[in-house]
Amino acid sequence: MVPDDEGGGLMRADLLTDAVDGLDEALAAVDGFDEVLVAGLLRPQPAQADGLFALADAVAGSPLASRVAEAAEKAAAGAAGEDHFIALAAARTALLGSVHDALTVRMEEAVGRPRAEEDADGAGSPGDGDEQAAHLHVAAREWLCNLARAGWRGIDHELVAGAAPVVSAMLPDPALRRLATLLDGFAAELAASCPGATLERVPVRRWADLWSRALLLTVPGAAHAPATAEVSGRLLPLGVDLQEHATAVQAQVHAVFEPADGGASRLVRASVSAPKPDTVVGAGLWQLLRPRMSLLAAVSEGRAMELDAMPVTAEGDLIWDDARARTGEPVEIFTTARVALPTAAAFATAPLDRHPARIAVPVLVEGYDVEEEDGAVAFRIAGQRLPVDTGRIPAAGPLTPEVVASSGACIGLLRWDAGEFLLQPLAVERRAGRRTVAVHAGAWAGGTTDKAGVRAEKAATDAVKVLRERAGKLLRK
Repeated sequence: MVPDDEGGGLMRADLLTDAVDGLDEALAAVDGFDEVLVAGLLRPQPAQADGLFALADAVAGSPLASRVAEAAEKAAAGAAGEDHFIALAAARTALLGSVHDALTVRMEEAVGRPRAEEDADGAGSPGDGDEQAAHLHVAAREWLCNLARAGWRGIDHELVAGAAPVVSAMLPDPALRRLATLLDGFAAELAASCPGATLERVPVRRWADLWSRALLLTVPGAAHAPATAEVSGRLLPLGVDLQEHATAVQAQVHAVFEPADGGASRLVRASVSAPKPDTVVGAGLWQLLRPRMSLLAAVSEGRAMELDAMPVTAEGDLIWDDARARTGEPVEIFTTARVALPTAAAFATAPLDRHPARIAVPVLVEGYDVEEEDGAVAFRIAGQRLPVDTGRIPAAGPLTPEVVASSGACIGLLRWDAGEFLLQPLAVERRAGRRTVAVHAGAWAGGTTDKAGVRAEKAATDAVKVLRERAGKLLRK
């Protein structure tokens, strides 16, 4: 809840707990199809046919109806071809897209955010690419269709290894790199789980997500580069979402952009990624990212950025270029959240990116009571309970679950997971004696004098130094 006299409006927290019409039915159809992929479609069983026909029924009123109905019949008979698998993947993606849109509308209603306008030119100009790319798309489709026939319980090393030559041939081509990276990561997950028959637990939703997305990206024109424009104006950071994996790290800065021409403010993101060794963790991660983006230092110092002709995609992702940005005046992110955030509209989401897992809406909440039970934290807002996802708080900053539990105001990303809305904290305000202080998850992004942060930075520096020395010795040999 944000008081009106501080520039915000009242959060309708009750809308976040009310049922969304059709949501459960759409997800049930998706879950039914995902279970079909567990056993595979080489020799379908009656239960699998039920899942296929339920998917077809769920899109019966859409332009996909006839194609998906035919695909379901062929797949249930064990006679599905590539076009049929593509139709089934498209139906699944469309259903999850409808879930994404319904949840996004509900969030916008709850926070009183302006609706994003669809960009008619945002999709860019699809093209089939050259003959080599067309052949590689066919090869990727064949591998993905063979996966669907075998099912997750039927995968083995020989089947999974079929992706390797396709990925190797795709990687040199920038236009195919997006699909190649997805296939490479997917194949690595499958290889680590072989043989599928011995798996104790199958990540059903995740593998179905990766399979359907990869299959649709093999369709000519689906993986084209997003349309871009150039923008100039002031960038007001809200917070940093740090995402860490075993071999890579990414920092995504969420911000409000105020155009220099006086146009409407927009919500934007700027991301930077880097490969990482598994010995670099915690605050040391920032050392890998800082040299690649000056914005991280501005976030850490509490400053705005002035942008000059910075490229931005039709989805609101800034293609960051340090040469087109300079550090601006000091700004306080909670002032930005109270004054600028309520009127900033989001960009529309591209069709293939419409998925519930992708939802991350910046919001400000305050005036809440904190509830703690068995290590879980939740905010009680206007009588409604909003769970706080403390598991997403990175170890690379001073923000901790304990700090969140002692807060009185929070800037976070509103997400949806496992059937409910969650808040991922990016920064909080809390009392420290007679003062109110802000604690940011990205406070150490540009460097820190915090004792814990300094120790972690030193450990990371030593680890990177050792790795570089070892790499240098290997290269000299």
